Amino acid sequence: MKWWQNAVIYQIYPRSFQDSNGDGIGDIPGIISRLDYLQELGIDAIWLSPVYESPNDDNGYDISNYQAIHPEFGTMDDMDRLIEEAKTRNIRIVMDLVVNHTSDEHKWFVEAKKGRENPYRDYYIWRDPVDGQAPNDLGSTFSGSAWTFDEASGQYYMHLFSKKQPDLNWENETMRQEVYDMMNFWLDKGVGGFRMDVIDLIAKVPDHKITADGPKLHAYLKDMHEQTLKDREVMTVGETWSATPESAKLYSDPDRNELSMVFQFEHMMMDEQPGKSKWDLKELDVVDWKEVLTKWQVELKEDGWNSLFWNNHDTPRVVSRWGNDKDYRVESAKCFAILLHLMRGTPYIYQGEEIGMTNRHVTSIDEVDDIESRNMYAERLAQGYSKADILKSINVKGRDNARTPIHWNQTDQAGFTEGTPWLKVQPNYKEINVEQALADKDSVFYTYQKLIQIRKENPAIVWGSFNLLLPEHPTVFAYERLYKNEKWVVVTNLSADSQIVSFETIKDQGNVVVSNYDRSSLNWSDLTLKPFEAMAVQFV
Repeated sequence: MKWWQNAVIYQIYPRSFQDSNGDGIGDIPGIISRLDYLQELGIDAIWLSPVYESPNDDNGYDISNYQAIHPEFGTMDDMDRLIEEAKTRNIRIVMDLVVNHTSDEHKWFVEAKKGRENPYRDYYIWRDPVDGQAPNDLGSTFSGSAWTFDEASGQYYMHLFSKKQPDLNWENETMRQEVYDMMNFWLDKGVGGFRMDVIDLIAKVPDHKITADGPKLHAYLKDMHEQTLKDREVMTVGETWSATPESAKLYSDPDRNELSMVFQFEHMMMDEQPGKSKWDLKELDVVDWKEVLTKWQVELKEDGWNSLFWNNHDTPRVVSRWGNDKDYRVESAKCFAILLHLMRGTPYIYQGEEIGMTNRHVTSIDEVDDIESRNMYAERLAQGYSKADILKSINVKGRDNARTPIHWNQTDQAGFTEGTPWLKVQPNYKEINVEQALADKDSVFYTYQKLIQIRKENPAIVWGSFNLLLPEHPTVFAYERLYKNEKWVVVTNLSADSQIVSFETIKDQGNVVVSNYDRSSLNWSDLTLKPFEAMAVQFV
């Protein structure tokens, strides 16, 4: 067994975790000061969003130096200390690897812009104009064209994100080797692996408008593994918005020597109108959603590995998105935790999720920091959308939802900073904070702590097969995990209304191991579930 197969990973978004020097921006010394808290939670690794040097056009995902720490986060000495301090608590640091693109302020791109003959020119993707226009109609994820014209050289460069994030040309072997050298620099420091940002885009073929899953993608990943990851006990997880179960097996089959696992997002796009953008909302159909999650559980059973997540720095908080953050915040936060953590795969907790933090609400675009949301606002306003409709989409799906500072206590700025936070602290911090959660034995925190412990102590949760129960029920998500002579049944009610269900094949009471309501007895043939009730029952 690999260490990450029964591990739980915790994502830290450094700007919003803990500020140590009063400048309003979270930093590495702040993270170090909170490691005891994470040790108490029980996590095995921290996925650290980028702390590299960056102009911060896209909050650190535009890197200007992969082997230096941004001064707002601290120093390389601080980073070394974080790795060591985490290690003493049996916590690994998983770095965010962003190698689809760099910042336009990276020395490679600064050199590349000096002229067509510069040796760094081919590190990026350049094309001549076509009929005086961009080479084709490829669009940027952050709105507008994926091509920006460089007046000095008379060519366009490609960027699938901000124009300050030019895409790297993975066809260039010298550039690839520099990436591998940089990865080995961090691995030699003792990091526990990499989360690979939009890694499914690196083999793009822009002339044929192929962006994801290009023909050389798996060859590049095999080469990367051979040159960096081979013979190391490290974890890799690829961000792959385009993944299918078939391609996920290619990425994560251990015999192929590519990645440990991928983040797939099919289940995260089920509240979007098909064929439209993430901003075009629709109600979640729980029956369809269960089918998608089950597909990933079942199809990767033999040949690959799942990642399990509801939230990250790019997605809204699940308690607000699909739970009920008003009347049943604690119950629905626990419900989604129990539902996810007892599936097969490696669970990820996004900072603040473990105390039930909620989405933020804005009433004006002036309150929005996220470049994606701001660009979409301008684009849709020009298209005739109303401000109210655009802001509604931002409040549901905007990336700032997950990025507000962590609530540590009831003091000013929620104990995040003694200064002015870079993004406003949520007004509900006095009711929802770590100090309060630790003091309440029935808090969301202790449900997460227990779920982590269950995974470590029960091979059935790591290795058991998955079988969906009540597939057609519109609000109840139930499944069983089977392993040797052991069975676990997980039952969750994803609604604010009570539900009555029947499990005719279950005859024994079983042992309720974790739940979000008191459960002294179970009548499986006539089971009344309270709003957002969740439980896991073990049968031996």
